[in-house]
Amino acid sequence: MTWFTPPTDIESRVFSSLPEIFRRPRPTDWGAANKPGAVVDSFLEGPCLAPDGTLYVADIPYGRIFSIDASRRWSLVHEYDGWPNGMKVGADGSLLVADYRRGLLRIDPESGTIHPVSTSVNSESFKGLNDLALLPDGSVLFTDQGQTGMHDPSGRLYRLWPDGRLDRLIGNAASPNGVAVNPAGTHAYLALTRACQVWRVPLAPSALASKTQVFAQLPGGVSGPDGLVVDRGGRVIVCDPGHGSAWVLSPLGEPLYRVRSCAGRTLTNAVLRPDGRTLLMTESESGQILEATLPG
Repeated sequence: MTWFTPPTDIESRVFSSLPEIFRRPRPTDWGAANKPGAVVDSFLEGPCLAPDGTLYVADIPYGRIFSIDASRRWSLVHEYDGWPNGMKVGADGSLLVADYRRGLLRIDPESGTIHPVSTSVNSESFKGLNDLALLPDGSVLFTDQGQTGMHDPSGRLYRLWPDGRLDRLIGNAASPNGVAVNPAGTHAYLALTRACQVWRVPLAPSALASKTQVFAQLPGGVSGPDGLVVDRGGRVIVCDPGHGSAWVLSPLGEPLYRVRSCAGRTLTNAVLRPDGRTLLMTESESGQILEATLPG
């Protein structure tokens, strides 16, 4: 049964490609665990924009962070012993990074200095962080995905407060991945890759997350939802590397548009430019940044 009118297609275009000088086609520990049998020269993730328009992206298996300036010139910001994934630019210009190996980090893009923010919980290591979202009150939401899935729905969503308090909001998620917050700051959206779902999680000052709801059920396949973006109108943009698409859902979870990848299938994450309409997406299979224009 189809509940809604099929979403309208939106075509994408290549914005920029990782230069050949930065591509490293060789086996890695990350590749062996996440892309078995494949040799990946990069795996781009975590796109985020600085106020001056600089685009930052992470390269997970090689522990690299790149910047792309207005002329689309790539520069290596930092390379370190980690697996950086989700990123956001903080108010002070530093990069807050969800690192699978090392936890939540703050990295100075000028000096490359790394400051650990949260590296364990109750003396236990995290499973493996994936993505994060910043709230106006200074708190940080981040997902602890590891290798969880339908076989082990024990992934977590945490909220770190400015005073250092760490709350576990969700502890039973099958592969929690992307996370984003609605414009009012009352709810978070959580992508569950292996369950092919997006959850809507109420946010409250307490650590109690009540009445968490399945906001959207995506089609099954080889992979489910990855990165999430919420626009000013409350539409939820869901990157889906299983179907080479980014779905644009209404605030009620209705599918409105389908942004189709013009390159590989692996759309992992996205960010909106300040105009609220220009979507930049990491396409990790080909090592490119794609661009699309959303209807207003």
